Amino acid sequence: SRRTDVVRELRRQLMATEEEDSLSYPPLNVTTGNDTCILFYARNFSLKANNSIFIDLTNVTFVTQTVDISSSECSDINTTLSLKYTKPMNGISSLEIRFLMTNKFYGGSARNWSTLDALEIIQDGEKFAKFNVSVISAPAEYSFHCQLVGSSNLYPARLIPSNNEAKNWDVFISRLQIQGFNIENNQFSYASDCTGFFAPGIWMGLVTSLLLLWILTYGIHMIMQLTTNSRFDDPKGPALSVPQTE
Repeated sequence: SRRTDVVRELRRQLMATEEEDSLSYPPLNVTTGNDTCILFYARNFSLKANNSIFIDLTNVTFVTQTVDISSSECSDINTTLSLKYTKPMNGISSLEIRFLMTNKFYGGSARNWSTLDALEIIQDGEKFAKFNVSVISAPAEYSFHCQLVGSSNLYPARLIPSNNEAKNWDVFISRLQIQGFNIENNQFSYASDCTGFFAPGIWMGLVTSLLLLWILTYGIHMIMQLTTNSRFDDPKGPALSVPQTE
């Protein structure tokens, strides 16, 4: 009984720690009047310029929220989240990051979908880098969540450079959650995750199971084809003669 109490207490502590960790800081919100039109959250939001200059934007974006979001735009069709930073790193006087989202109706699903189409980086008002975004879409009533988003090929949601300047930047966003349409009560809606139900591990398990099932079925079929001899040799009688035609 003592060990059970200890385990229960440990579980409560772990759950409390996870809850505090997930609520360590609130999401960034963009408002129009009294209504919130954009919600943005990330556990880690950082960039690397020219494979050498590392820029961590997590603290200024979510903790102190000293980022300038005045250029953000909201509408029922197009939404732009603009994040402007002043002197985020030595050698960079200004940096603006834009998240471009659209809300469109798709006849195949007979509903509206919100999509993060592109991410743009503007350095010092001159250098312009653009990334096309893959796999970031959700029903218009939902938010979007992904564990890892960035320019690496290993991430579930990838940022694909669309011009030469974008190749000089590496983007890393962990535990991204963003919503640019249909926000109610200033809170995220149900999150549509970038990892589908059929993950690579599930597909591997299904293929292996089907292969083993096929081998088992083939083995049972071969066993069922076995037949016994129609004649048997009697050691006390004359030798059994089997015609060649049989």
